[in-house]
Amino acid sequence: MAYVNNPQLPPVRTVSPSELYGPEPYDVNFAYPIHEETLQNERTKLVPFIPSIHGETYWAQAGSHPENYRYYPFIFATLSEFLAWIELEVRRDPYNIMFAVIDKTRPDPEHPEWGGSFAAVIGMYHTVPKNLVTEIAHVLVFPDFRGTHVAKDMVGLLLRYQLELPSAALPGIGRRRVVWCAHPRNTPSTRLAEKMGFKKEGVLNWLWVLPDTLAVEGRPGRIGDAHSGKTGRDSVVLSHCWDEWENGGKERIEAFLA
Repeated sequence: MAYVNNPQLPPVRTVSPSELYGPEPYDVNFAYPIHEETLQNERTKLVPFIPSIHGETYWAQAGSHPENYRYYPFIFATLSEFLAWIELEVRRDPYNIMFAVIDKTRPDPEHPEWGGSFAAVIGMYHTVPKNLVTEIAHVLVFPDFRGTHVAKDMVGLLLRYQLELPSAALPGIGRRRVVWCAHPRNTPSTRLAEKMGFKKEGVLNWLWVLPDTLAVEGRPGRIGDAHSGKTGRDSVVLSHCWDEWENGGKERIEAFLA
């Protein structure tokens, strides 16, 4: 049988300089309701990350310290690169969102409108709506807030938002499975996940091809393939699922958040 193969490859997506901060007014473009009451407790709150509001502070805290990305599969060289990623990979995908984490216990005199200090970021990515699956990713606590309540609070709040049913007193979006992935050597990440009720499932081998700036954190890759000479990275996979949530997981999280 004769056939042809004329693939229609998707166009290369780009962001112009005028688009780096998104539209005005900023459209978060998220497919689900953002339940503000579910996403906060007395100490901490999660609010949508808005580049014009949070971008400069994020870069001052995270981007200027490349070691923050040691265990990531990507790294940003400039604020513009980071903002382009936010626009392309987060805002333009209605199933992705990144939150700015505000520590309400530490006022910021330069930004009283925040109701606290910008302490971390945490995101929701790789959502598969038809299967009610999503992932917590881009989990980054700024140096001055490490070892405080911030890490546990932000993970607990986002888990509550993801796993609670829409009919709950503090409503969620009713996911059945929430995933957490970590570099095999990133022990603090896996420990945090396990404290918050995630259970280790296994390792995804060769999940990422690493950029040259992160090559030292990977394994030698295959010579001769499309990324010949570049190292690769595995990911430890953990999950927190709805049945675990309803059989003790919720009480565990609420204890952390209380």
